[in-house]
Formats: sequence, C-alpha cells, structure tokens
Amino acid sequence: MDEHQHEWLKVPEVAEVLRIARSRAYELVADGEIPAVKIGRSVRVSRKALYRWLEDQRYVDVGR
Repeated sequence: MDEHQHEWLKVPEVAEVLRIARSRAYELVADGEIPAVKIGRSVRVSRKALYRWLEDQRYVDVGR
C-alpha cells in the first residue's frame, strides 16, 4: 500500500474512491451496507473492508 494512503477513510474519502456523491456514501454507511466504525463522533471505513465490499458487489445483478 502506498505510504500516503490512510488505512482508515473518512466518508467523503470513500465517496471519492467510489466516485459517488458524498450523500450516497453516507447513506450506504448509515444503512450498514459499507462496513464502518464510529470513533467518538467520527465515522471511519477500513480501506481493506471497502475493497472487500466492492469485490462482493461484483456479483450483484444490476438489471442487465
């Protein structure tokens, strides 16, 4: 992993990685779809967990 990449991402950083709106990233985290932890008032997503979640999404039928 690049030394400049953080292991724990803020929700806006998750949105940037996924190239989705910040509001959508917050929805996915709030709904428990994207695994996250709450540390005080801050919410963080493990980069590894995010990539595992993305891999799991590959097999979801997107209505083709």
